[in-house]
Amino acid sequence: MPKIRTTRTKKPPEGFEDIEGILDDYAKKMRDAENESHEGKRKTESLWPIMRISHTRSRYIYELYYKREAISRELYDWLLKEGYADANLIAKWKKPGYEKLCCLRCIQTRDMNYQGSTCICRVPKAQIRPGTVVECVHCGCRGCSSDS
Repeated sequence: MPKIRTTRTKKPPEGFEDIEGILDDYAKKMRDAENESHEGKRKTESLWPIMRISHTRSRYIYELYYKREAISRELYDWLLKEGYADANLIAKWKKPGYEKLCCLRCIQTRDMNYQGSTCICRVPKAQIRPGTVVECVHCGCRGCSSDS
């Protein structure tokens, strides 16, 4: 979640006003997802929309800087520092095999049912039996393997 800006905080770098509207839209979506009722949902299912919004906001900033080269390094670093994007997730996206990673929890081996493995959403679709529904329990992802 981005930090609250006050009159005492440092002003954002040049170029922020160009993307501020889109980041505000993500903040509104995040607020709506946080205030949504979780009745009738499974244990972690109420967190899925929040994780998706966080992922898409981080992906937007990643693509602005690395793919389209539309923002400066100074603005990119400021956005990461202020919490607009997940720096650890972006670091993984730069590595081969993790280009479409949904969240960091899916690659951690300690929280999985089988010791030493990763989440079911990391398995390539070609290796899953037809008709099998793949859905991550942590984030709701339906497949983020780069080989899919």
